[in-house]
Parts: sequence; structure tokens; C-alpha cells
Amino acid sequence: MKGSRVRIENVSKRFGSFAAVKNVSLEIRKGEFFSLLGPSGCGKTTLLRIIAGFEDPSEGSVFLDETNVIPLPANKRHVNTVFQSYALFPHLSVFENVAFSLRLKKLPESSIRSRVMEYLDLVKLPSESKKLPSQLSGGQRQRVAIARALINEPSVLLLDEPLSALDAKLRQHMLIELDSIHDTIGITFIYVTHDQQEALSVSDHVAVMNEGKILQIGTPFEIYESPSDAFVARFIGETNFLRGKITSLADEQHALVDVQGLGTVSTYLDKPAKTGDTLRIAIRPEKIRITTERPTGIHAKGVNLLEGIVEEVIYTGFQSKYFVKAGNEFTFRVFRQHVKYFMDEKPINWKSGVFIWWNANDGYIVEVEGS
Repeated sequence: MKGSRVRIENVSKRFGSFAAVKNVSLEIRKGEFFSLLGPSGCGKTTLLRIIAGFEDPSEGSVFLDETNVIPLPANKRHVNTVFQSYALFPHLSVFENVAFSLRLKKLPESSIRSRVMEYLDLVKLPSESKKLPSQLSGGQRQRVAIARALINEPSVLLLDEPLSALDAKLRQHMLIELDSIHDTIGITFIYVTHDQQEALSVSDHVAVMNEGKILQIGTPFEIYESPSDAFVARFIGETNFLRGKITSLADEQHALVDVQGLGTVSTYLDKPAKTGDTLRIAIRPEKIRITTERPTGIHAKGVNLLEGIVEEVIYTGFQSKYFVKAGNEFTFRVFRQHVKYFMDEKPINWKSGVFIWWNANDGYIVEVEGS
């Protein structure tokens, strides 16, 4: 496996009285695609700049393999950075932008040409080598920036929101290209983004940050399916929240929870809790089923079945989003995937009376308050 292992130990960064990064520790394995994910101002870019050497931490250490790189200047660390703004030289051709660092090393012209064309092939731009950056699309400019960063063969590539300036469709295309480049090169990628779909799509592991702290580190599956708290659940996709008190334990793994204005629901105990505790439960919209007819053939035990009225329908082509009012005050978001289309199927419209249900195992606890 190429690349370096990155270990961050108790790193903090203060700007005056403001703490941008607060005692962060994490480890990134050699050769993996790791994302720092969070809202604007959460500290993810500051942490990336500390790894790159553009900022000094107030406390803590950063190790590349076994070397603490904090005492080293940015140009002595074996890392390169791809910026959101591309940072290309506007007066130089694509070829010369990519060749720039090699010319500083005074490599032979034949070596420069072969290596530049190798990396332009990697980013699928060999035919654009003579153009200026102004003659390229945004996606092409970003590819040039990636080639320029990779040609020095760093052990770690840092990417600071590199796709945020692109439109949505091009961003998706470039994300696939970036993942393919990572698979080809095999070095460690550390990717900063505020877009959860980007992070979930390409990452081996994701660290979710907020207010300078890491709230959870896990695989994309773990982050989405088992968020550590309400912030992570809300930030990673859409979700429904219910708050209620445990009235009894149905068995060792499930509790019955009284939700005021809604009634009793069953939930899986993925966190330790006891009778009398107040829970905050999250249920993803795609886990909830919806029909206009009362469902048959489902087990009553462990299934939460509610009646409601559709307050809003949003059709997006591959799925429909329903906002369903149930009980006195709850509006559930329900996503229905369009796997099949039947002309004679009774449609679910605005003000339709519906039944919604979900399995207790599809809910998860994000907060527990003692009784």
C-alpha cells in the first residue's frame, strides 16, 4: 500500500479567544480515502491546513508514519494540497502548470515531458496540454490542479473542498473521476467537504466535525445507519425525530416508548437505557413504508403502525417524498422509491389518508436522558 499513515494527537488551534479545533485525535490508515465532513466553520479546513503546514497548532502533534511533522515547514512535508480555487498560474499552459515543480528541481526536459504527459493521461487531459487555464472548463481546471499536486508523488494528498465551485452534475462526474484516480495512485487522500453525499460516496472512513470537535468516526455505512448523536443524524441525510419516555422493556433489545401526542412506539435499544429514561429516537424517511390501504401480513410485534394525512407530496422522478401528519403534532417525512410503476395503482396525493409503518429495528437512539 502506498502513501503514509497520518496520526493526529490532541491537536488544538486557537485564534485569539476562538478555538477553531479542540483537542482532536484521529488516525488515517495508509492509502485510504478519508473525509473530514462538517458545516462551514466546524474546523475541518483548519485541521487540513495544520496537516499541510500552513497553520501551526496551538497544541498537539501530527505524524506522517512515525515522523512528527509539526517542526517541518510545508515544503518539507511529503504532502500536496488541491484547493477549491484551483490556484493555477493563468499565464502558463496546462503543460507548464503541471511541469512547474519539476522545472524547479531542474530535471531533464525529456523526463519532465514524459512525467507531465503521464499525469495528464491520468486526469484525461493530454489533448489540452497547450491550452491556458482560461480556455478550460471548471472541471478541467480542477483536473489540472490534481495532476500538478500528484506529479511530485506525495505520500498524502489533501483536498480542500475541491469540487464546491462546480455545478451539481459536473461535481458528481468529478467525484467518480477522483475516486478512480485514488484507486490508480493508491496514496492517502484526505478530503474536506461540507457535502455529506460526496463524503459517503467515496470515503473509506468519515470524521464528522462540529464546533472544532470530532463527533464520530466510522465507515459511511456506520455514520449513516448508526449516528452517534442527533447532530450527526440530522447532518447526514434527512431523518425523523421522536422524543418520549420508556414505559417498559418489551425484551432485552426493545423498549416501548410513550411519545406525547402520538402514542406508544417500539424501538431497538442500540444504546443502554432503562424504564423511565427519556429517549430521542431517529427514523430515516426511507425506512418508513406508506400505503393508502391498511397493511396486512405484518407482525404486530416490533412494527409501529400509524394513520395519518398527507400534507405535502414532492415528486423527484426516482422517488416521492411525503410529509405525513400523524397524531396531534407530528409530521413524518417518508421517502418512497419508484422501483416499479403500475398504471392502475392508487396514487397517494395531497390530503390522502394513509398508513405508515416501520420496524422497531430501523429506529435508533441518539440521546438518552436519565429518569
